[in-house]
Amino acid sequence: MTNTQNSPIEAMSMMDHLRELRMRLVRSALAIGVSTLLLLAFYDQLKDVLTRPYRNLCIQRPDFGCDGSLFSLGPLDGFTARMRVCLYGGLVLALPVILWQIWRFIVPALSKREKNYAVPFIASSVILFGFGCYLAYWTLDKALEFLISWSGNDVTQAYQVTKYISLVVMMMLAFGVGFLSPVLLVFLQLVSVVTPKTLIKQWRYAIMGIFVAAAVITPSGDPISMLALAIPLSVLYLVAVLVGWLLTRRRTA
Repeated sequence: MTNTQNSPIEAMSMMDHLRELRMRLVRSALAIGVSTLLLLAFYDQLKDVLTRPYRNLCIQRPDFGCDGSLFSLGPLDGFTARMRVCLYGGLVLALPVILWQIWRFIVPALSKREKNYAVPFIASSVILFGFGCYLAYWTLDKALEFLISWSGNDVTQAYQVTKYISLVVMMMLAFGVGFLSPVLLVFLQLVSVVTPKTLIKQWRYAIMGIFVAAAVITPSGDPISMLALAIPLSVLYLVAVLVGWLLTRRRTA
C-alpha cells in the first residue's frame, strides 16, 4: 500500500486561500500606503519632473503660445494633483513588494523547479516596468507636440494641473503595465497554459493584437505613443517566446 501526500495547494481549504489572499492584499496595500506617504515629501521634485516635457516643448515651440505653466480651476485641484502623483508613485515604488506578494500567493501551486524563478520573475518585472515608464516619459513631449499641432494656430494652450498630471501618470502606467506582458507570457509557458509552438504559430495575430491594444490603452491616443509602445512589445513578444522555449526545453531535457 502506497502513501500519498497532498500538495500544499490541495491541503489548503477555501477559507485558507481567502485568508492568504487577504493577507497578501493587506501587505501590498500597506506597502503602497507607506510609499505614498514617503513621496509626499518629494512632491515638488516629482511635479517638476512630470511637467518638464511640457515646459521644454513650450520653449522649443513658441508658436504654440504656451508658457509651460498649469492652472487650477478650484481649491481642491492642487491637493488632488498632489495625491495622484504620490499615490501612483507609491504604487510604482511598492511594485517589488506587490510582485513578491503575488509570487508568494501562487507559489504553492508551482513545482520545486518553478519556484526557483522567483528572483528572475521579480527582477525582470521591475526592470521592464521601469523601462516602460521611462519610454512613456521619453515620448511624452513628442506626443504633446503632435496633439498640440492639431489644435490649430488660434487655440491657446492652457492645461489644468489635475488633467495634465493624470494624462502623464496614466500614460506611464499604461506603458509600464504593458511591458509586464512578456514576463506573464514566459510564466504561462512555464506552467504549461500555453506552449511556445502555439505562440509562434499565432504570432501574426499576437502582433496585430498588440497594436490594437496599444492604440486602446495609450491615454493620449496619438500614433507616436502607440508605436512607441507597440513596436517594443512586438519584439518582446518574440523574445518571451524564445525564453519560454529555452526554459521548457531545459525542463523536458
